[in-house]
Amino acid sequence: MQFAADHPALPGHFPGQPLVPGVLLLEQLALALRAWRGQRLVHVPEAKFVAPLRPGEPARLELMPVAASASRVRFRIERDGMLLARGVIEGEA
Repeated sequence: MQFAADHPALPGHFPGQPLVPGVLLLEQLALALRAWRGQRLVHVPEAKFVAPLRPGEPARLELMPVAASASRVRFRIERDGMLLARGVIEGEA
């Protein structure tokens, strides 16, 4: 995933030093969950944003099933092997 420098959410987040807002990363998680499991994102019980993503930087999103759960999924977002965000999301059909 990658966000263009002219994305409408960036000017206010933060002027002069734009960062991709966490809500845009969560939106990408929701889209990936829908494509992978046909589920919609209903809950984010855990999310830790540990490093920023800047406009134009490519990032990789990974979803991993949680053992014995049909609804919980672990996620990681990385850029060049560096962890940007991790956590758990829940989906439902």
